[in-house]
Amino acid sequence: MKISYNWLKDLIALDATVEEVSNMLTGCGLEVEHLEHYQSLKGGLEGIVVGFVKEREKHPNADKLSVCKVDIGTGEDNQIVCGAPNVAAGQKVLVATVGATLYPSKGESFKISKSKIRGEASEGMICAEDEIGLGESHDGILILPDSYEIGKPASDYFPVYTDVVFEIGLTANRGDAASHLGAARDLNAISEIRNSKCEIRNSNIELPSAKVQNPITIKIEDTEGCKRYTGLSISGIEVKASPDWLQNRLKAIGLNPINNIVDATNYVLHELGQPLHAFDADKISVNSIVVKKATEGAKFTTLDKVERSLKGHECLICDAQHPLALAGVFGGLDSGISADTKNIFLESAYFDSVSIRKTAKSHGLSTDASFRFERGTDPNMTIRAIKRVATIILEIAGGEISSEIVDMYPTPIAHAKIEFSLSKSNELIGKEIPKDQVLNILKSLEIEVLETRGDLLTLSVPPYRVDVTRPADVTEEILRIYGLNNIEIGNDIKSTMAFSETETKVKLKNALANYLSANGFNEIASNTLTKSSYYNEAELEQAIKILNPLSSDLDVMRMNMLPSMLEAIQYNRNRRNLDLKFYEFGKTYTKFNADNGQQTKGSIANEQSHLMIALCGKKDPESWNAKGDDVNYFTLRASLEMLLHKAKISKYELAFNEHASLDYASSYVIKNKVLITFGSVKSNLLKPFDMDAEVWFADIDFDLLLELSKQEKFKLQPVSVFPAVRRDLALLIDDSIKYQQLEKIALKTDNKLIKNVNVFDVYKGDKIEQGKKSYALSFILQDESKTLTDELIDAVMQKLIKNYEKEVGAVLRG
Repeated sequence: MKISYNWLKDLIALDATVEEVSNMLTGCGLEVEHLEHYQSLKGGLEGIVVGFVKEREKHPNADKLSVCKVDIGTGEDNQIVCGAPNVAAGQKVLVATVGATLYPSKGESFKISKSKIRGEASEGMICAEDEIGLGESHDGILILPDSYEIGKPASDYFPVYTDVVFEIGLTANRGDAASHLGAARDLNAISEIRNSKCEIRNSNIELPSAKVQNPITIKIEDTEGCKRYTGLSISGIEVKASPDWLQNRLKAIGLNPINNIVDATNYVLHELGQPLHAFDADKISVNSIVVKKATEGAKFTTLDKVERSLKGHECLICDAQHPLALAGVFGGLDSGISADTKNIFLESAYFDSVSIRKTAKSHGLSTDASFRFERGTDPNMTIRAIKRVATIILEIAGGEISSEIVDMYPTPIAHAKIEFSLSKSNELIGKEIPKDQVLNILKSLEIEVLETRGDLLTLSVPPYRVDVTRPADVTEEILRIYGLNNIEIGNDIKSTMAFSETETKVKLKNALANYLSANGFNEIASNTLTKSSYYNEAELEQAIKILNPLSSDLDVMRMNMLPSMLEAIQYNRNRRNLDLKFYEFGKTYTKFNADNGQQTKGSIANEQSHLMIALCGKKDPESWNAKGDDVNYFTLRASLEMLLHKAKISKYELAFNEHASLDYASSYVIKNKVLITFGSVKSNLLKPFDMDAEVWFADIDFDLLLELSKQEKFKLQPVSVFPAVRRDLALLIDDSIKYQQLEKIALKTDNKLIKNVNVFDVYKGDKIEQGKKSYALSFILQDESKTLTDELIDAVMQKLIKNYEKEVGAVLRG
């Protein structure tokens, strides 16, 4: 938000310098992020003076150029080459001297230097009005009246309005400070504490009596959306450009002037913080204003010429026949001010902040008015604001007041009552502030003390301070006016350590993160809010939807983390970062029901922790002596098994299954619970992200991983002194048999002696019958207590062969 230094000085008797005001504003919570020096003519016409053309001759080497001798008051004539067709001897002109920087009405700025133009020296430039920002014409140079004095700065005859603008980072809770008056109130409060004179100027405004009676009736039907509505009619105005003083004020804070009526309403909005709207009174049917709820599905065209479909929750300003404006957000196309407008109706209202926020967000609109209504305006400012804008309009547009002020305020908003303890406040601040100083601060902030009972005060807080509702809020107000810098830093540091996660969970997370980072993975952090378009209708039934989303891209809480991972991969690949290894710890959210998990105490949603891993591109960086292989199923699987090892989990099964999002989908299962699901992301899911590269993805149930990790007991075991023995079998089996079945049978046969099973060859071909395949398996046998004998080894292998024949119909190959 931008605040003008000159404007502040109009509102408040301010004798502080720009730097002092900046420090005061920052100290009281209105942080000044940037200072901008504004000039109505950029550059301030610096280096431009009045000159007199003594001689003008045709350029010897160019038909359209002239060589002029110009007196600029230095005692020596300057030779200037000029291309304007209207330059002549005896003229007073504006001359840009060597070193001056010019800021034309259109185009880039440029600096004047000594030069040669077609062989003739040129020391300066005779200016047209568009070349120095005075106008748009480029028909010729600007010719000045004879009365202008040679050598005088151009700024003496073309005044340049200057100002200093504070760019304030306004926090969402400080709607009361979203105006020059709001900033002035805080400056006034600080000045009173410092015993310096800085009073807000008299705000009493008197309007002339209505000479022409043109009343407009007002009816509020939507009393929830509109708490107060104030209106006034003015007749006989003339719509035209605003005077310079008004245009300069608006331009200084970054607004483009439109016309005198609209500019006046914008001026008062930024001065007092009260949004206003001007309607063309002749377009209001039956001289009647009705404030009511919109009809769902109805169409309404706003000032930007966009036809909008109404949702049904909007508050509308209507006449007897049709809507005129989206209340507090945007005006309608058919009722706006035009060059032909002669009679106007002014609106100054107090609209419900929640209603305005819903309307603005649902229609993707953000205006100066909605910005203030969303944060909360002052319900007691409507009459003052409408009087202020009326006096400005009468001054700059003419006309007459044609109605009394109509003020509809069915249920006045009461001041908030707060019971406040001085001792508790001082305890919270960490310093005892004298009671009389506290009372002065409260008075300067317009917080009234209704009753004093020793240490306790009963306070009345004005409605425009929507953020002050608790004793702690009052303490914050006292502290920011007293000054945080005035609170001494003690020798003791008092702190409280709070952990949202258990120590075991943190240790496991750190161990896994350290392993992944050490192996070339990068951790990412994505938003838990995502777009609903990532999910189908059935999935959205379980989604937690945001009531007033910032945008359609952040309208639901994520139900899985694959889309956010793909967004990160897309972002990197678009910037030619192609070889990616990502991981992320995060949570997913779904509505609670009996079928999808355990409900957290006090929660309406299931919240589940995950660890996500994604691989894309090459396994290793490209090198001159190695082409580099792409990441694949086994790259991801190896990383996952190392993670399980880090989590001290050794007993798991690998299963293959179908998955909606993954090809080659596999799972690690423990005790019939799926711990990890992984595979290659399906191409139809990659298409919306414009990716043709293969992406390998794993979803680890981190809550289950933590639970299982706790159950695993760490045991030290000496290395066996007895040798291990390897035996191999070649089996002919049905093509449908999976390796996991063979491994399971082997371990079940003798889990004490058979330590490891591995497949080292698979064969399919014309040498074996169709529908069959050959597996070559190796078995490692070992007894930690003794050396294995041939008899014992043979017995185990014979038993193993029989189990294979019995359970999967295997045939031993020779």
